[in-house]
Amino acid sequence: MSKKYLFPFLNIFVLISCFLIFNTKKLTAQQKYTLSGYIKDASSGETLLGAYLYDAQNKGNGTSTNLYGFYSLTLPEGDYTIESSFIGYTAQQKTISLNSDMSINFELLQDGVMIEEEVVVSAKRKDENVESTDMGKVELSVEKIKSLPALMGEVDVIRTLQLLPGVLSSGEGNTGLYVRGGGPDQNLVLLDEAVVYNTGHLAGFFSVFNPDAIKTTTLHKGSMPAEYGGRLSSVLDISMKDGNDKRFQVDGGIGLISSRLTLQGPIQKDKSSFLISGRRTYADVLARPYINTTDFKGSGYYFYDLNTKANYRFSDKDRIFLSGYFGRDVFTYNSPDGFNVDMPWGNATATLRWNHVFNGKIFMNATAIYNDYNFGFDSGFNSFKAKFSSGVRDWSGKIDFDYFATVNHTIKFGVNYSFHTFTPYTINITIDDEEIQSDDLNQQNAHEIAAYIQDEFSIGDKLKVNAGLRLAGYQQVGPYRSIEFGDNALPTDTIDYERGEPIASYGGLEPRLNLRYTVNDQISLKGAVTVTNQYIHLVSNSTSTLPTDLWVPSTKLVKPQKGIQYSLGYFQNFLNNEYEAAVEVYYKDLKNQIEFSEDYREDVGIPIENNFTFGEGRAYGIELFLKRRYGRFNGWIGYTLSRTERIFEEINNGNPFPSKYDRTHDLSLVGIFEVNDRWTLSSTFVYGTGQALTLPTSYFSINGWLYPEYDMPRNSYRLKPYHRWDISATYVIGPKRKHFYSELSMSIYNVYSRANPFFIYPVFEIPDVEVPTDNVGSGFVPVSGQIESKLKQVSLFPIIPSVTWNFKF
Repeated sequence: MSKKYLFPFLNIFVLISCFLIFNTKKLTAQQKYTLSGYIKDASSGETLLGAYLYDAQNKGNGTSTNLYGFYSLTLPEGDYTIESSFIGYTAQQKTISLNSDMSINFELLQDGVMIEEEVVVSAKRKDENVESTDMGKVELSVEKIKSLPALMGEVDVIRTLQLLPGVLSSGEGNTGLYVRGGGPDQNLVLLDEAVVYNTGHLAGFFSVFNPDAIKTTTLHKGSMPAEYGGRLSSVLDISMKDGNDKRFQVDGGIGLISSRLTLQGPIQKDKSSFLISGRRTYADVLARPYINTTDFKGSGYYFYDLNTKANYRFSDKDRIFLSGYFGRDVFTYNSPDGFNVDMPWGNATATLRWNHVFNGKIFMNATAIYNDYNFGFDSGFNSFKAKFSSGVRDWSGKIDFDYFATVNHTIKFGVNYSFHTFTPYTINITIDDEEIQSDDLNQQNAHEIAAYIQDEFSIGDKLKVNAGLRLAGYQQVGPYRSIEFGDNALPTDTIDYERGEPIASYGGLEPRLNLRYTVNDQISLKGAVTVTNQYIHLVSNSTSTLPTDLWVPSTKLVKPQKGIQYSLGYFQNFLNNEYEAAVEVYYKDLKNQIEFSEDYREDVGIPIENNFTFGEGRAYGIELFLKRRYGRFNGWIGYTLSRTERIFEEINNGNPFPSKYDRTHDLSLVGIFEVNDRWTLSSTFVYGTGQALTLPTSYFSINGWLYPEYDMPRNSYRLKPYHRWDISATYVIGPKRKHFYSELSMSIYNVYSRANPFFIYPVFEIPDVEVPTDNVGSGFVPVSGQIESKLKQVSLFPIIPSVTWNFKF
């Protein structure tokens, strides 16, 4: 990146560092001392994120652990009873004499039985949704996710998030996310801080996240903290387990279409640990004996995931982590006439992280990240072979600081950098083992850098503020060959850029502001404003995240997407914090949105960006949420009333039209009932307005060629509403033992076998001739004039029962 764009980030970083050093010395001179350390699970050594620690005599003097389980609490000199608690764990108290800076770790024991004592403990901070400044933030435990019904027994993080207000699925059985009117590419999805570009297996029917390897799942769908950037709609931050550093442990499950196995344990007890978690489908193995008896021998499909992690604690001040993920979908097809296809795609990530505690007030996390997403399509017919691939690869580094200034001031700041390499298309063609064509079309490189600072503080007893500022910069660089095309789609000019030569540069400030006003102990009002820029984009002509979708960078022609979101919320707890309710309204203003032009025709010889048209968008809505937080029967109700529109000069005569992400109504009902120590029942019901799409109003034939005709506005047609009821039951097998646990999970997906639309297609009414769908625009029809057609619906999943055996020892 050029010095012109690098210097502002370095200057901000130096100023922040000087400010913190000055204030640290100032605070040290006062008669206050800092208590710091980690809060952990006593049985596994896993750090607990978001656990609470406070002065038992004055609960206003408290704090919570950060993303890495670290806490810091500064108090006046004196004697204290310090209590640590976390929902689902028994609280722990320690009496201390605070006359110097101290480091103390807390280890909490899980309490699996709902007793009165636990109700008291969890009530300590059950008002978190009222007290915090967060809006649209959701944290899900793996245990909660595993207790809900699952498609074909595959427990899925993203499918559970789709049950929340403001979060929609992209279609029948799909794990794509539409958050408050945003597209799939507008969600920043992180796994151990590495970006995951494609979150779906089996064309999006299952997500890539193995629940056995997941520690925490946090979704920010409203006010995005300043530490995150590069996307307009949401952040999904998923952390992997560190590994049990107390004892060796095996977890797993055997289902109808896949099995899972996780191994974890200490490398050196209480100092280092490892985790290896794998998952694989075996539909291909079960079907192979049958397929091998047909002409399609060798065809099949499967997917697999592998999560690994290791860590080493040098001391309470230094700890390193190395984690990785590798997942692949593999599809092969062999036809009787010699045509064959090999189509693999998937993600690979690696994260090296160093946690360092400078003192009780300053915590640092430094990370180096590699991530790669690649899609391949290899085909052959006799002596002809063709290889196609596309993808994106990043090398990233980031450094983040948590500065616990006082009880009322928690400051975060940091810098991050990524070098992107985009490969929209790479094509190689050979005949008779001789390469006759090898094209690397428009590989593009870009720098992306950002610096941020945010502070959370209180103004009086009622008002709490979280204010942040993010400065982001982006630059596309060479080597690159820019080809300009004329109206006749023929090249008119070519510009070659050398390696590292700047091509296009963008940047800007992204302020973030959250306010919380406490009405009383049970009610608060919140407001937020979030400004974001997005420099990379997903090009898709479909309604879900498919492996054939392309990631492209901002260029001279493709400007960064820009968004600003305003939100207001009313939050209330009642009946001794047993229930929580929330009402949030939001409005999003979006600039530089991307759609394919009306006359788009796929042609790999023309850069994909030449087929784009650009416009604006807006999304607004209201979200209602009611949740019972604990008890034998718990769950939630979520409802969203929303509207998402796009405005493009070149589309729909410049008039607003519904986005394909527009859903007027979205309703989710979730219930979990713990019958006894052995049986747990759960149920989910979802309802959503049908997807918006554009359909031809008629077809006509000219000289035997069939063409569609469009007389209606863009996306003016709606599929039938989507609704589905799922149920599940979990039975604990045998008595619960300290070192062995086994359960049987049974579920029914789509109980009343609703025929929900997956897609629709036209069937043409032509005398003695039936034209397949793929003939539209290219099929020969031996008639002329107007052609009548009817639409037929394809549904995917009827009622599907499943059973999975889960075990742990």
